[in-house]
Amino acid sequence: MKLNPQQDMAVKYVSGPCLVLAGAGSGKTRVITNKIAYLVQNCGYKARNIAAVTFTNKAAREMKERVGQTLGKNESKGLMVSTFHTMGLNIIRREYKALGLKAGFSLFDDQDQMALLKELTEKQLDGDKDLLRSLLSSISNWKNDMLTPEQVKGSARSEQEQLFAYCFEMYQIQMKAYNALDFDDLIALPVILLKTNQEVRERWQKRIQYLLVDEYQDTNTSQYELVKLLVGERARFTVVGDDDQSIYSWRGAKPQNLVLLNKDFPNLKAVMLEQNYRSTSRILRAANILIANNPHVFEKSLFSEIPDGEKLKVLKAKNEEHEAERVTGELIAHRFVNRTEYRDYAVLYRGNHQSRLIEKALMQNRVPYKISGGTSFFARAEIKDIMAYLRVLVNPDDDNAFLRIVNTPRREIGPATLEKLGSYANMRGKSLFEASFELG
Repeated sequence: MKLNPQQDMAVKYVSGPCLVLAGAGSGKTRVITNKIAYLVQNCGYKARNIAAVTFTNKAAREMKERVGQTLGKNESKGLMVSTFHTMGLNIIRREYKALGLKAGFSLFDDQDQMALLKELTEKQLDGDKDLLRSLLSSISNWKNDMLTPEQVKGSARSEQEQLFAYCFEMYQIQMKAYNALDFDDLIALPVILLKTNQEVRERWQKRIQYLLVDEYQDTNTSQYELVKLLVGERARFTVVGDDDQSIYSWRGAKPQNLVLLNKDFPNLKAVMLEQNYRSTSRILRAANILIANNPHVFEKSLFSEIPDGEKLKVLKAKNEEHEAERVTGELIAHRFVNRTEYRDYAVLYRGNHQSRLIEKALMQNRVPYKISGGTSFFARAEIKDIMAYLRVLVNPDDDNAFLRIVNTPRREIGPATLEKLGSYANMRGKSLFEASFELG
């Protein structure tokens, strides 16, 4: 498919920093994949010196496939397409010695973090789930804002802030003893390393000669720092984003990073993609009216060359039960009139808590349905326990898996014993599993 003039401009501008403001459905992935191909085929870049960063593994896989189709196997060899966290992990794997880590470090997911915090704060928080969740999200936000336990302790005002700061410090000490990292460390540690170690910084700037970032409006402070450190003085990069599509502010995302770019890179070129290829004109007019109420950094107005199509219908409901009944009624009537199949319909809701009422209404009316999402089989506690036993069998150095099973079922082994074991294992340069067999 041919590029429109704006898309073409975004693809061919490679001499400096470039911001592509891409409205919904305006073909931003096409711009990124075409730009990667353009860099390799027309600008003398090698694929192995180009990195593209996106927010989900699914998006990264799709992008890699599309570039592979455009360039072919040989030309796309070595191209890095990954999430921010995978890129951070790759940097840590190569530079773990400079970070003072042992080779077989473990990765904690949020359930592992929760279990560790619960044990560490038994005295202070007494297993209070809400406080623990709040502590976990505070630690995550502090790491994303690049704050150390010392800085957090220094600025803590209330009693709870001081307590959380103290728990943060204990958590960091324990993670070090376990030779373990959490997901936020995957960004925070490379940032600290690239900031403080010139040799490492130069090595990675030489490796990544052109950087592309997708969904840029969802970056947080540490991710933006990582981008700046990787692109350095040469500033050869393209970021694609839309301040109207930022949905992760609760996770520390800062749409203001779009504005910061202008300050940090004064010769930034901005290209607007305003033609939507996905929706009818009517949908875009409705969307533009709503979006106009958002606080904006950049003004843009989407348009489509697709005609108006069907009318939108707004239903009013008295309460959530009534809403579920109306949705089900509309669906059954539409199917009857249009002689369609149940599989031709989808019900989208905002939060998982809403599905129960809609399910109930569908069941009562004998409408078959399938729920997408929900708890994954592999996220269930008992499955994770069995997997942890298998992981230790395969890799005795997997301290994270060892910690999960050492007290499952309960064997009266608490955090104090484990901290001693962790320090001893560190001193001997061994895994916790190995160390537990030694008399020392």
